[in-house]
Amino acid sequence: MKPKILIIIANYYREISNQMLKSCINYLDKKARYKIIKVPGVFEIPVVISRNIKKYDGFISLGCVIKGETPHFDFISSATTDAIMKLSIENKKPIGNGIITCLNMKQAKVRSKSKGIEAAKATISVLLK
Repeated sequence: MKPKILIIIANYYREISNQMLKSCINYLDKKARYKIIKVPGVFEIPVVISRNIKKYDGFISLGCVIKGETPHFDFISSATTDAIMKLSIENKKPIGNGIITCLNMKQAKVRSKSKGIEAAKATISVLLK
């Protein structure tokens, strides 16, 4: 039976997130059953995973954080990554981290082309171990 995956996508940078989602879904289509939940930003991703942790075999988080002129970038990036890692370890479930952290939109556009599929492959790979 195909594993059940929840994809949580942050829509703050919609163009970037949608690019990642497209490659993620293309990879998952034959390998897993999946559902998509959209959230406003990456900071909301861990709580959605936490609420759904028992319902799915694995998770994929997709989103983008671009550095601005304040330390907000550092706080959001660290807090989100730490929370995702903690959820994964405590619940022994894979969470593909497809959250890109970039210095500018140009970097985000380049990285968005491969990050969605990388996160999907990582999640599926761990599920098969």
